[in-house]
Amino acid sequence: MLLPSRFPLFVLFSSVYALPAVAEVRFQKQTLTDTFVSEGCAVADFNKDGHMDVAAGRFLWLGPDFQTRVGYTPERVNFSGPSKTPYNPASGYSDYFVQFSHDFNGDGWADLLVYGLPGEPASVFVNPQGKEPDWAQHNVFDVADGESPGFTDINGDGKPELLVHSSDLVKPPESKGRSGGQLGFAEIDWAQPLGKARFRPITPKSRENDLKFFRYTHGYGAGDVNGDGRVDLLEKAGWYEQPADLSAASDWKFHPAAFGQGGAQMHVYDVNGDGRNDVITSYSAHGYGLGWFEQNADGSFTEHRLLGATPEEGVGGVRFSQIHAVELADVNGDGLLDIVCGKRRWAHGPAKDADPMDDPVLYWFELQRDGKGGAQYTPHLIDKESGVGTQFWVGDLNKDGKADIVTSNKLGARVFLQK
Repeated sequence: MLLPSRFPLFVLFSSVYALPAVAEVRFQKQTLTDTFVSEGCAVADFNKDGHMDVAAGRFLWLGPDFQTRVGYTPERVNFSGPSKTPYNPASGYSDYFVQFSHDFNGDGWADLLVYGLPGEPASVFVNPQGKEPDWAQHNVFDVADGESPGFTDINGDGKPELLVHSSDLVKPPESKGRSGGQLGFAEIDWAQPLGKARFRPITPKSRENDLKFFRYTHGYGAGDVNGDGRVDLLEKAGWYEQPADLSAASDWKFHPAAFGQGGAQMHVYDVNGDGRNDVITSYSAHGYGLGWFEQNADGSFTEHRLLGATPEEGVGGVRFSQIHAVELADVNGDGLLDIVCGKRRWAHGPAKDADPMDDPVLYWFELQRDGKGGAQYTPHLIDKESGVGTQFWVGDLNKDGKADIVTSNKLGARVFLQK
């Protein structure tokens, strides 16, 4: 059962917190390109020179200064429709929807996993160790549905799986997406990592008249919700409990909850330090809402809204829409994971969705605990001329021990180095 909070979180705890001031967190922005190349990005030392590099679209920007750009695969000139190149930010989309770095073939060189548009293949581009100009592409999963795919260890084998919806290849003419969608994940055969990944469904197939999981389903996540040491899967309507035995295919036990209308990446984290993991998510990828859902002792969740459709609904009077990407990171180095998110630029062009022409902002929300089971978030503006895409990267880019941010969207690609 979802228990609504009576008052905004900043009001509930305004008299509780008297925390010491911390050093101001500041970022220095560097624009890699103002051309639309992708809506996701990845980071790794791709050329093994000791410096982290940025991958966005079909390009790499080489560290440490990111002044040198190289293409790792040719332009896909045969593409048409909404992903026709060059990508049109007002009406088109990029085939590089989400990107992750990982050494797939175990040769010590970082490769790239690229999710295309929802419903298209997920591909691995193999790093040629600097010997060839182009990276060989291998489609490892033919139909990758959903708008928040991930890459994380789900089955506990210490290696990542594709966190992705899947569906039948048949597309009924009356359907806006593919039919028969299922929630699940895809396991890579690490003896043959460039072969086809095996999909492990955890739900029954959706019915054609009730496409619960389909090509454009929003909101997806993985994390140990109930604290049993196993990774569970989350979607907007609740969470699915991983069974103790994964050897046999079976549906996972579903725990209903109301986590919004379908937002971005969903995260599991003990926000208030009470020993129970909570859920952090945006509410609507193309509308309004961000919050954390406190898990109660009985397994129910209490909503704590951080952003809404009006400034009064948001902490600190902040308001922005279309939070299509959310990450957690310890931004200020206090040991707590903060929320990093922003406004996606022109998800469906300049005339659709909620407030498409508002400033494309990037924010971090600072987490503070009172030590008594209470928690609050304080918003901090990073930039108002960049925003996010469908995924971005947070981590230590220049190895100075501070969290940095890399974004790529319809306004281009940017690096934010924490100073």
